[in-house]
Amino acid sequence: MGDRNDSPLRTAVIIGSTRDGRFGPVVADWLKDHIQRHENMTADLVDLVETPMPTVFPAFGQAPSQEVTRLLGAVSPRLAAADAFVVVTPEYNHSFPAPLKNVIDWHTDQWHAKPVGFVSYGGLAGGLRAVEQLRVVLAELHAVTIRNTVSFHNYGEVFDADGKPSDPGCDVAAKAMLDQLSWWGHALREAKRVRPYAV
Repeated sequence: MGDRNDSPLRTAVIIGSTRDGRFGPVVADWLKDHIQRHENMTADLVDLVETPMPTVFPAFGQAPSQEVTRLLGAVSPRLAAADAFVVVTPEYNHSFPAPLKNVIDWHTDQWHAKPVGFVSYGGLAGGLRAVEQLRVVLAELHAVTIRNTVSFHNYGEVFDADGKPSDPGCDVAAKAMLDQLSWWGHALREAKRVRPYAV
């Protein structure tokens, strides 16, 4: 019974950066460890380097090509199966990376009535401006964004050689965000079981 409300929440963790030398996997691995230790969540790491999305959309009304369908097939079913999401994003020019916008735009109902949490990293702003823009985009897709976030300011100075933050407050922030994500994930999953979401 995979849709029982007491079954673990399938949480897709999306690494938003594909830049060479990116720091995103370090942050995502740290977060994945937190999710795996959470009592009712499982993690699926969606790395946009390993599963690149097409960048050219078909014309309106036109079916996607076989190659596009193949590329989407590596990601779309995983997003559809997810009960919740966490987006791991840096900040580029006061916004979020193009590959992240691309994977969002290729999908529609996969986001509907599902909660989304954010873990951001950057310089002085810690990626928070990217998160605020993501909230606007995901609202259009009927997703529910979590109030609490985790942000790493001057991230290069925060993580040690083992990929762990030196400040224990980061672990506290991660737990608070995941607890909220879990509450919304269970609430929304149960609501959709009782009544289909109206788009």
